[in-house]
Amino acid sequence: MRSTRLVTLLLILACAGSALAAPRPVTLATTTSTHDTGLLDYLVPEFERRTGIDVKVIAVGTGQALEIGRRGDADLVLVHAPDLERQFMREGHASGHWRLMYNHFVIVGPTDDPAGLRSTPTPAAAMNRIADARAAFVSRGDESGTHHRETMLWKAARIKPEGNWYVEAGSGMAATLRIADEKDAYTLSDIGTYLVQKGNLRLAVLYEKGNELLNPYGLMAISPRTHPSINHSGAMRLVHYFLAPETLKRIGSFGADRFGRSLFRIYKRPAPAR
Repeated sequence: MRSTRLVTLLLILACAGSALAAPRPVTLATTTSTHDTGLLDYLVPEFERRTGIDVKVIAVGTGQALEIGRRGDADLVLVHAPDLERQFMREGHASGHWRLMYNHFVIVGPTDDPAGLRSTPTPAAAMNRIADARAAFVSRGDESGTHHRETMLWKAARIKPEGNWYVEAGSGMAATLRIADEKDAYTLSDIGTYLVQKGNLRLAVLYEKGNELLNPYGLMAISPRTHPSINHSGAMRLVHYFLAPETLKRIGSFGADRFGRSLFRIYKRPAPAR
């Protein structure tokens, strides 16, 4: 009987020791495009296999992801709104900020292009054409990085969009594309999510020129000084994994076999963002 109890006690202690030794999971708050394109499903399992660290991904709009970071409810964020990222850094919420990858935004819409976007010289001019024609436009309307960029384009065009032609979806990119497709409307999308959804859409890319449509993605580790309870060591291991040359190579080729072009591009010399 004593030996049985001893064995039971040793098993309990062994299980407790294993639980104590298990690494803390890492929470990554990120924009929907990294999820909708399948990029994180492609990258994260290898990190988990190598390290034994589970990664919990929260895919929301950039604004929401940053708010999750501000509350200390994530260990790092991966988003795409450089000016909001710099503000986040100035507020002291992050211990580091790295540029990871980029692609570009596109304005998509009905193939017959009733507003005539194909012949416009700038993104602002394209937005002017949509407003002048009162052509249906579906906005994400969710404080995401894409919505933030759309707002900047309307501002550059000196237009306050309002009226029945302007619809706020309050949804992620994939859902917004589907709504725009149903309404024969224009919308702004990152190229990656559009290409993944393209087979189910009638929408065509009508405008994709100009530096105003560049879409860089920034990676930020949450500061343990501001948020002492976060898993900073785990977050930094994930940062180092993302920035490793082999991972960057995988990012730079992601989607090429399926779409004939990569969904994301990498910087020649990844470095801290400025």
